[in-house]
Amino acid sequence: MLAIVIPYYKAVFFEDALESVANQTDKRFRLYIGNDNSPENPTAILDKFRDRFDFEYRFFDTNLGGTSLVSQWERCLAMIRDESWVMILGDDDQLQPNVVGTFHANIDKTEGVNVIRMASVKIDDSGRTISEVYTHPELEKSTDFLFRESRSSLGEYIFRVEKLRATGFADFPLAWYSDLMAVLEISDFGNVLSLDQGVVNIRISGHSISGNKGLQQSKNKAAAAFYLKLCSVYRSRFDSAQLAQLEEKLEKLYVWDKSNLKLFVKIATLHLKYKSPGKIARLVKKAIVAVTRSRRQ
Repeated sequence: MLAIVIPYYKAVFFEDALESVANQTDKRFRLYIGNDNSPENPTAILDKFRDRFDFEYRFFDTNLGGTSLVSQWERCLAMIRDESWVMILGDDDQLQPNVVGTFHANIDKTEGVNVIRMASVKIDDSGRTISEVYTHPELEKSTDFLFRESRSSLGEYIFRVEKLRATGFADFPLAWYSDLMAVLEISDFGNVLSLDQGVVNIRISGHSISGNKGLQQSKNKAAAAFYLKLCSVYRSRFDSAQLAQLEEKLEKLYVWDKSNLKLFVKIATLHLKYKSPGKIARLVKKAIVAVTRSRRQ
């Protein structure tokens, strides 16, 4: 059976999320809700769904999401009983009615696969669709996804529980890029099975991390940690052309924040380790050009 986990904090779209779970045409799932010591009590909302599907609710008396969203995810995952697969759904996201059914209809395709991906679409505060539906090749190497234009959110993935527990999540700031690193690590940089018949609605709003432009600096720190790990720990998983693209994205993050000397040192150390002093000179040149342009504006 499938476990659906909702790490809860905000009530504003929570009822919509639960309604989408209640509307699943296939009821072979169990929902787990972990309340991250939210000031917004969801009990009245939960009472509306007690007879509609099986769920377990737990209130945690300490808030973890404020300092480590990954830690909140992981204690919610600890609630799971005996399910083999798990989906972590945002408290503001929605499942279209056939998501659980699509999962079960394709379970025979999962041999040797530890990560499943549903299609996704962006919605706004009012639930209005604001993007195309993002679809993917049915069987795609997880590293290949990084080098094509698309998008990614935690809620569209279904992980094999045993592998997820063994691997865990990288604890990046805001858990930004933590989902992508999990896909890579849990799949062992191998194949991901995409099931485009099922679609997850990912909400982009001022209430969400994705839609909050004031968090850009923290997001960039997370992105830098992500690309540094790929270019160092997992360097052997990429060919030379792919590494060049990853290093370029890393350097752009430094150019965006030229005062971040710690990041400069980390990138420079990376290039020295792999005997690429010319890349350090290139990085310095990029920074000088960026500073010159900013002064002219």
